Amino acid sequence: MTMFRRAVTLAALLLAATTVPATAHDRHHGHSWHDHGSALPDRIELPSGWLPEGITTDGTNLYSGSRADGAILKISLRSGRTTRFAGAPGRVAVGIDHDRRRDVLWVAGGPGQEVRAQDADTGRVLATYAFPSASTRFVNDLTVTDRGVFATDSLSKELLVIPFARGRGARLPDPGRATTVPLTGDLQLAAGNNLNGIVSYGRTLVAVQSNTGLLFAIDSRSGRTREIDTGGVTFVNGDGLERGRGVLYVVRNRDNTIVVVDLDRGLRTAEVVDTIDRDDFAAAVDVPSTVALVKGSLFAVNARFGIADPQTADYWITRADARR
Repeated sequence: MTMFRRAVTLAALLLAATTVPATAHDRHHGHSWHDHGSALPDRIELPSGWLPEGITTDGTNLYSGSRADGAILKISLRSGRTTRFAGAPGRVAVGIDHDRRRDVLWVAGGPGQEVRAQDADTGRVLATYAFPSASTRFVNDLTVTDRGVFATDSLSKELLVIPFARGRGARLPDPGRATTVPLTGDLQLAAGNNLNGIVSYGRTLVAVQSNTGLLFAIDSRSGRTREIDTGGVTFVNGDGLERGRGVLYVVRNRDNTIVVVDLDRGLRTAEVVDTIDRDDFAAAVDVPSTVALVKGSLFAVNARFGIADPQTADYWITRADARR
């Protein structure tokens, strides 16, 4: 599929960002994307050495986290203005999801073995959640539901849970409430990264196992896992998941593709109905890790895993039509 390519560059603005305390932020103003006749940009530059992996949206802004120091970049899709929330030494941002009710960013800490709740306007860390058991973890991705936050640990057969208390409004849970639920059933651990991207379908969660390419339905209360029948199709290198209108988008990072999957109502079977590959992105793509769906467009952050000199490499976000 040939697409009209509109490359919009913010590099000069983003490279001018300076490090500030973690509770503060810088604002950088640029030209409105609407001035260029484009409702949404096809390419958004990230700072050199950003090492991105996660991306989320509140419907108006994109948020991209950094594996380098846990910094977060907030990007207005209306004006192109960016706000950089400073990170801290040793901090990591992997999966990220926006909590509309609390206007909070929930951030998976990867090897830091934690989940952070951060103010979506200032980036201030409001609470940090650690989890019992398992001596080594990699908190990879998470999803926010009405009942709590559910995160994947790519190194164990445990679901990480931060439950929301009933009748407490939009208050954040106490850090001591963070817990784990053992995963039983069909899921079997293999060498490498196991459970990765995760989304919610009510009480049931759907997650992809990166190393085997299998999709699983997970009962969020009992932890019982059930392999979803894909007719033999696998999603090896499966990374971020994003729900669309009646479909699930599965990002296969090193394959540079987004697979469009139709799940049956009972989440027992899945059928591939489309594939978005290199030629379908509006600009260059290089190992997309996760995507955010905004107004019929998928914004994929390019993690560029395996690139030489990642601390100084260029990074960017690429748009693709969502198709469904």
